[in-house]
Amino acid sequence: MLNTAEKKKQFFMTYGVFLINGMLALSIGSLLPFVRQAKGIDYAFGGILVSLHSVGNLISGFAGGIFPVFIGRKKSILIFESFFSAAFLLLIFGSGKAAVALAFLMTGLARGAASNFNNTTINQLAPGKAWAINGLHAMFSIGAFLFPLLFTLLTSFHADYWIYACYFMLAMGILCWMLYLLIPTEQGAVSAKKEAQDQKSDFGFFKEPLFCLCTAILFFYLCAEQGVIGWLITYFKDSGLLSAALSQVMASVLWIMILVGRLTAAWLSTKIRKENLLLIMGFGFALFFLVLLFGRSTGTIVCGIMGFGFFMAGIYPTTVSLSGLIIQKYRLAWSFMLTMASFGSILMPAVIGRIADEAGIVYGMGSVAVVVVIDLVLLAGLKIYSDRKKRLYQ
Repeated sequence: MLNTAEKKKQFFMTYGVFLINGMLALSIGSLLPFVRQAKGIDYAFGGILVSLHSVGNLISGFAGGIFPVFIGRKKSILIFESFFSAAFLLLIFGSGKAAVALAFLMTGLARGAASNFNNTTINQLAPGKAWAINGLHAMFSIGAFLFPLLFTLLTSFHADYWIYACYFMLAMGILCWMLYLLIPTEQGAVSAKKEAQDQKSDFGFFKEPLFCLCTAILFFYLCAEQGVIGWLITYFKDSGLLSAALSQVMASVLWIMILVGRLTAAWLSTKIRKENLLLIMGFGFALFFLVLLFGRSTGTIVCGIMGFGFFMAGIYPTTVSLSGLIIQKYRLAWSFMLTMASFGSILMPAVIGRIADEAGIVYGMGSVAVVVVIDLVLLAGLKIYSDRKKRLYQ
């Protein structure tokens, strides 16, 4: 594992750069209502913007697993990570819906490649270790809750100051690119090919029930995650449940609880079987979303957000760690898992936007309840499958 100075440096720098990625990737939720107002964008096109972020995430998540074989991991991540800076340049200086759409697509392109690079790096350094993956995603959570706080501070002076947040994120994008440049990794395509020599290059992972179950769980999880995170602030602000400033604070509360949840999941994963832990998190995930959805007082909404963030936090990284051996066994398994799961984050924001235009933002957000329940059923199925497999080999 971390038995050399270079591996330790790689581990901690990967953690640090993923924190900044959290700020860069999740800024779109905070920016969306202000961008909509400034550019005259309706709910339906707003949903398309969030979906375009997810489309970019899907494309680069897949390409991020393929490109390193040909050009090396370093060159691959540096190419894709440059899209963060380009996206904020477009938001600052671009005009028209096309520029905004391209900017949201670019944030997704950068995010997907970063997710692939960082998850693969940590899984290689600590294969199958849920605490390591949960710890990585905890860093992402820290960045994700810091940006809404900064954004609230800036926009509290004047609503038009959202543009200064874009300048700050432009600087963070440049810093992030520089840090990726400094992370120790193989140089060039030859090393990437050598790294993959012991992995199978066929599609045998599709015959693995665990791969199929984990991919389906991630699909519906990302439906709920991207739907809620992408529309949460807009939902509170436009429904009149909370003020604009308090809505931004709630986004930070959500990510603080996600951070706490991921750290807790990282600790519990060393004490409890992953399948059992996932089912517990699934029940809490569903229950507190309903509290959030039907809450009409500030106290109930805060309770719903805190519980939802806490229980959803560990589902993604724990599911990824559970499939770690398959990812190691098959070279293309992670790219296909990430790509197929990412369709959930593409579809759901657009569905919410369309429903919101037709029936209102409350009904749009309410549609997330369906995918939350489906995810809970799949987590129960994973538990049943794992128990049967365990008994078979006893």
